[in-house]
Amino acid sequence: MALQHLNIHRVRNIQSASLTGFGRLNVFFGENGSGKTSVLEAIHLLGMARSFRGTSARTLISHGLADCVVQGTVARSGSGRTTLGVQRALSGELSLRVQGAPAKAVSELVEHLPLQVINADSFALLTGSPPARRQYLNWGVFHVEHRFFPEWQRFQRCIKQRNSGLRRDKLADRELSVWTRELADSGQRLNDFRQDYFADLAPRFRALMERLLPQLGDVELRLRQGWDKRLSYVEALAATLHSDREKGFTQVGPQRADLKVTIEGRAAEDVLSRGQQKLVICGLKLAQGQLMQEKMGRQCCYLVDDLPSELDARHCLRVCEELDQLGAQVFITCVEAADLADQWSEPAEVAMFHVEHGQVTALVQHEQV
Repeated sequence: MALQHLNIHRVRNIQSASLTGFGRLNVFFGENGSGKTSVLEAIHLLGMARSFRGTSARTLISHGLADCVVQGTVARSGSGRTTLGVQRALSGELSLRVQGAPAKAVSELVEHLPLQVINADSFALLTGSPPARRQYLNWGVFHVEHRFFPEWQRFQRCIKQRNSGLRRDKLADRELSVWTRELADSGQRLNDFRQDYFADLAPRFRALMERLLPQLGDVELRLRQGWDKRLSYVEALAATLHSDREKGFTQVGPQRADLKVTIEGRAAEDVLSRGQQKLVICGLKLAQGQLMQEKMGRQCCYLVDDLPSELDARHCLRVCEELDQLGAQVFITCVEAADLADQWSEPAEVAMFHVEHGQVTALVQHEQV
């Protein structure tokens, strides 16, 4: 799976750019504020219909204009090419297209262009709130378990109905018990999917950390399911029913799940430097890409913003080596070309792009992947 062609219109300071000649490894370099991150942002818009720098269309769209448009062509081994298109307007209107036809859901884009982002916001996986880590977990399960997404939608409907009844305190015991049974069944299924995925993810993460930061010692990834692990979900809901009625919402369940990285039993964010935290984040993201490839025979596309920031040359090289060995397509930014130009095992697979004042120039053209 690889992005072959990208058209960008009115995304931040990039008024118009038509990019081709992508390699498996693509390095965008230029001064801060030149538009490097905006290229990655445009790719993310193509695959997720939103920016990774916030949800506001106003900051995404070039100043003074009404909308932005991104179009691209994705090649997939054995299944030809797929064209994708996304248009976002200041009015809030969102238009999605797949193969020239309107698409109903963002999940259709995600299916064709699965993305992994490593940037400054990725530190939320360690230092942020649980929703960021649940999103990370759900991304992985979504891509390896086709039953997860419809079950997740079912769970959202059930908990919305149950919470609405609890909040208004107008549901009779019998009606509430119906929604509770539905919720218990759906929540247990979601948890089973997550647990199965986690069992495969954790050892891959540990192996990556042994290569990226071997001096850390015992690095462990833990999954908290969102209720007492000694209980089934239906038992946990029964145990908190009275308290749920008092508080007006469902207190336990997959919506409370969390992931934690520990070093010798201590929270990673409490004992690691900023650079070490970044390597742990890279390990988490790389483990997901590795698992997706092994389980599904598919590769995601990595968007890596300013990798050299906070990493010395040795550790930057280690991350590049892991990205290289993974075989995924990578779009990566840096300030100086020399920072990343020579970090790869196959120079012929690297395409270099210089970005200046919103203009993107390909320095080396390679045969498209």
